[in-house]
Amino acid sequence: ALASGAPSWWSEHESPPLSPEVYSTKLRPLLEHLKLKIVLEPGRYMSGNAGVLLTSCLYEKKGSAKTFKIVDAGMNDLIRPALYEGYHEIVPILENQAEKTVIGDVVGPICESGDFFCQNREIADFQQGDLVALMSAGAYSFTMASNYNSRPLPAEILVNGTESTVVRRRQQWSDLVAGEEL
Repeated sequence: ALASGAPSWWSEHESPPLSPEVYSTKLRPLLEHLKLKIVLEPGRYMSGNAGVLLTSCLYEKKGSAKTFKIVDAGMNDLIRPALYEGYHEIVPILENQAEKTVIGDVVGPICESGDFFCQNREIADFQQGDLVALMSAGAYSFTMASNYNSRPLPAEILVNGTESTVVRRRQQWSDLVAGEEL
């Protein structure tokens, strides 16, 4: 198997990844002579852009040097930015909220310096109560999510056109202590 799987497209500012067909066409001449069966994990290519993390803005903190948008999702829900500077587009749900932009950080409510989704980036000037989508959250978000800081895991919802189904319910506080004994 080829490691890491096929890449996904995280940002409109990047070149799109090669399609599986083009990838195969480029690899085949290099590997044919080995007479091996090549298996490529589809990984992020198939699932990366299939999910979004929906969050809401709790409040805005404007300092003399920086603007912070604090959202209710945290690094425990999507750790890629904190762990290895993974990039995720951050998009307000209502289009008119994207008209004005600011340079700022989008951060979570966990009291950790690593609880951020972006830093010093031009972002939509969304406000308290606005819903925001962190794009390309389908690949590793839920599998890397944790109960850090005693935070329940979010629900997963499958959306197909105008229909939606809860695939995994949001954890309750009782789920966090289930199985513990004194």
